[in-house]
Amino acid sequence: MKMNKKRIIGIVILIVLILAIILYKNFGNEVLNSNLTTIYVATGGGKEDFLKDEEVLEILRKEYKLNVVFDTWSNSKTVSSPLIRETIGLGNQSIINRMSNGEKFTINSPDVTKYDALFTSDIRYYDYYKQRPLEGEAERYTVLGGGLTLNTPIVFYSWDKIVDALIANNLAEEKDGIYYVKDMEKLVSYILNGKKWSELGVSDDIYGNVGISSIDPVKSSPGATYYGLLLGILSHGEITEANVKANMPKLKELYIKSGNMRFTPADLFQEYLRAGMGTQKIIVDYEKSIIDFSNSNPKGFEQVKDRIRILYPKPTSWNNHCYMYFTEEGEILYKAFEENDRIQQIAWEKYGFRTGVTGGKYDVSKIGIPVPQEITSTISGLKMNEYNALINGLK
Repeated sequence: MKMNKKRIIGIVILIVLILAIILYKNFGNEVLNSNLTTIYVATGGGKEDFLKDEEVLEILRKEYKLNVVFDTWSNSKTVSSPLIRETIGLGNQSIINRMSNGEKFTINSPDVTKYDALFTSDIRYYDYYKQRPLEGEAERYTVLGGGLTLNTPIVFYSWDKIVDALIANNLAEEKDGIYYVKDMEKLVSYILNGKKWSELGVSDDIYGNVGISSIDPVKSSPGATYYGLLLGILSHGEITEANVKANMPKLKELYIKSGNMRFTPADLFQEYLRAGMGTQKIIVDYEKSIIDFSNSNPKGFEQVKDRIRILYPKPTSWNNHCYMYFTEEGEILYKAFEENDRIQQIAWEKYGFRTGVTGGKYDVSKIGIPVPQEITSTISGLKMNEYNALINGLK
């Protein structure tokens, strides 16, 4: 039986389409990436989801011709170890094997895979990397430029009844729908003196002493940022090594009273949401967490949005993600972060990172969460010597 001519043509077209799909799946990305420049960026934590955002990566590919590979590094390792991909088990396998056998390599060794940029998650490491390495530290790249790229302030997350009690005791206030802790020194004194929540007029079913849960400053950079804020408050804004020493007894007492600390901000934030007011009355975290949560889990956010309260300490402190580049290609990526309005919009509306100059290139009202357009009452973060003195004192 002869096959209809139209049917034959249809089968041929179908076969061609199937082959085209197979070829694209196997070789399409290679063809696309052949027109791109691949760059490597050593990256501190806290912004992984944003840097994996497919729309951001597509903008970088289409508009800037960049295929960007973001490798995860701890802040401290960027200054203590050679900033090459082989240090973290990526790149040249031969060099990785030789390193595992004890051979030493630097950023200038032949055939190592170098980085085009470093994207720290803390401004003190950004500043520190640009200094001459001390004895025992790794040799560093020449920094061509860079600056503050993403930032988010420290906030407290609490609940409606707790914040009502804080307002009634003149510890907090509400302005234009935004909540602020207006007397941080008094709140700290309540924690140190073991004041109970019941003494503040919180309902009888809320037990325990006044406290603020944080992550461990000794083990985690975000925790250290919060203790830097506490130090600044206790020092009336004048952070020095001498003031670290003078206030260490109080900081140690606050550290002890914090009890069992979660290691990551994500762990603590999830416990706050799941355990509720009975377990976590107030926690320390970053502003970006609630925005990220509202986008990643809209149903969960809808369940708690009327009861949670975001409190902005006066003063607060910034968590600064700073980018520095070592090559011309690394500079192109920096300009993309600095100049591309769509990337900045994604950073804010999906992941809660403030960008650009004061006020930013975004309208905070669009996210549907009560946050201020500008953060004006702030205190400077710790420099490396002050940070080391603080952590060593708390250990």
